[in-house]
Amino acid sequence: MRKSITLAVTGASGAPYALKLLKMLVQADYHIFLLMSSAARVVFATEENMKVPAQNEAMASFFAHYAGGHEEQITVCGKQEWFSPVASGSAAPKQMIICPCSTGTLSSLAVGACDNLIERAADVVIKEKGQLILVPREMPLSSIHLQNMLTLSNLGVTIMPAAPGFYHNPKSIDDLVDFVVARILDHIGLDQSLVERWGYSQAKNAD
Repeated sequence: MRKSITLAVTGASGAPYALKLLKMLVQADYHIFLLMSSAARVVFATEENMKVPAQNEAMASFFAHYAGGHEEQITVCGKQEWFSPVASGSAAPKQMIICPCSTGTLSSLAVGACDNLIERAADVVIKEKGQLILVPREMPLSSIHLQNMLTLSNLGVTIMPAAPGFYHNPKSIDDLVDFVVARILDHIGLDQSLVERWGYSQAKNAD
């Protein structure tokens, strides 16, 4: 049975992270409920020169083609589609990733606001004791941001800032993107070969 996951993309900087993550989930044959804010579409146009269609079916087709998958693998839900599966605890996937996650979305989740489907879907995962991963991209972080992260962390939410490491000797921006995406995939239990885990190369050299 195909696994399902919710992937939300908000208006923070970090389009390359979202695109690589989507591609990896498609390649792993997940069914993806994709939620994308209008601000995220602006970010994609700015950072990737990518004009993402606004209409749901066109967006699903666009990203399926980009990721090398099939259109039925991606279900796009609009921000006011309250009858979509992700809005209900009885139907939503137990795993959700918001990548990148804006500090505005972070704030809304910390206080339990549900003004759009992204916020409602995340609220559902929290209340159903599922796995919610947030990938904020902001610096510096204010005390407000940090307090919101602590509030959510105390509820079991995983906070994974888009902060790539350098111990794997990255040679390109893609290498830095892969580092962050690899850590996300590790946390949802999906095997990945994007980045070798710490200590493995040292062990091979010792042999």
